[in-house]
Amino acid sequence: MLDDPATARAAVAARLDRLPVTRAHRHLVAVVGVATFFDLYDLFLAGTVATVLTKEFGVAKDSLDAKLILASAFLGAFVGAVTLGRLADRIGRRRAFLLTLGLYSLFTLLGAFSTEVWMLVLCRFLAGVGIGGELPLADAYLADLLPARSRGRALAWAYTIGFCGVPAAGFLARALVPSAPLGIDGWRWLFVVGALGAVIVWLLRMRLPESPRWLATQGRTEEAHAIVERLEAGAPQPLPEPAPVEPEPEPVAARALLRPPWRRRAVMLYVFQSLQAFGYYGFGTLVPLVLAAKGFDVVTSLAFSAFTFLGYPIGSALSIPIIERVERKWLIVGSAVGMAVFGLAFGFATSDVAIVLLGFVYTATSNVFSNSFHTYQGELFPTSLRATAAGSAYSLSRLATAAMPFVLVPVLSGAGPAAMFAIVAAAMVVLVVDVAVLGPPTTGRSLEAISARP
Repeated sequence: MLDDPATARAAVAARLDRLPVTRAHRHLVAVVGVATFFDLYDLFLAGTVATVLTKEFGVAKDSLDAKLILASAFLGAFVGAVTLGRLADRIGRRRAFLLTLGLYSLFTLLGAFSTEVWMLVLCRFLAGVGIGGELPLADAYLADLLPARSRGRALAWAYTIGFCGVPAAGFLARALVPSAPLGIDGWRWLFVVGALGAVIVWLLRMRLPESPRWLATQGRTEEAHAIVERLEAGAPQPLPEPAPVEPEPEPVAARALLRPPWRRRAVMLYVFQSLQAFGYYGFGTLVPLVLAAKGFDVVTSLAFSAFTFLGYPIGSALSIPIIERVERKWLIVGSAVGMAVFGLAFGFATSDVAIVLLGFVYTATSNVFSNSFHTYQGELFPTSLRATAAGSAYSLSRLATAAMPFVLVPVLSGAGPAAMFAIVAAAMVVLVVDVAVLGPPTTGRSLEAISARP
């Protein structure tokens, strides 16, 4: 009977999964994608303008202050991912979305007016709190709303839009950093652009619906069915009958992640997120410093970084036709192996052509990897744990990224790019074993089926 909570949740899920991708789905993907654009734009600004900021505030490149400029947003992202993911499972995806973007836009704008290094570090930290909650929350939200057979492809589209923010950061830095429009330093304009863009996205998000799956777990089944009805109204009629769906486990508290049957998946995801940051952000945020270590000046390294960063949206787009055709866990494994190989080659490269080409191939491969794991981490747990699990695991990647200036920068300075990328490759090898041994298959399966057999 429909009054039974488990039956009601299963009915909502079945109606969502029978839908084709509609105009309403595409609107959700676009709004989430544009928000992700500014999050990724901001994360990659740290490495892009780091050499300029150290000069602006008169600090040495290997000093504590310089490392904190690089690390501050990621430390904030660690806090945001831990706290805001759990909050989203309590107050809802939509409210948490508005909070994350509000924090980011406010403190990114304040950071543009920093007068000393510690003000900038504090603003970057607080903006990072918003960024940290954003990406895992986007994964959980889109997983909640999208049909099972289209989940990976639609999320890949959202991140393809988002990853356009990475070359945007690179090319804007190349254009603005050497100049001072209206007498204001170019690096300050970079932060203003990010903050104003986030305000626009915040206004768009005001009209996003809440997750019907989350509403159903809260006993708000009438609201959940009302949102599903709006999605159904935009689909070609008649719709097929909903397929039978295995009921999800009853809602549980966050501590269930540390107990069977969810502990195995949680351990796999926590190990994965602790290591993936070395491959993904170890390259993206430190590549300007790597190029400087290879002897290129600031302007040249910014130009090289901008062209290398084109690989982010292009690689993301390349994942769209394959993400539903290859089992997710093996796509993660294969792309991680590619990152290890291309990273080592980049570390040893000396010619301009080889550096740009290998940097582009590395970033393209890393975004097949990124789209695969963002989809994957949103599929592994039931609705009551989905945002908490994604956020708490993702927080470890933020903590690892915050630690990288203290780990990889000294290696880069002391032993060179090849040694730094050897550490990155080693991390990716351990990651491959972790996912291959402990990761479950998810591609094409309903979220309820994935949760029913942990």
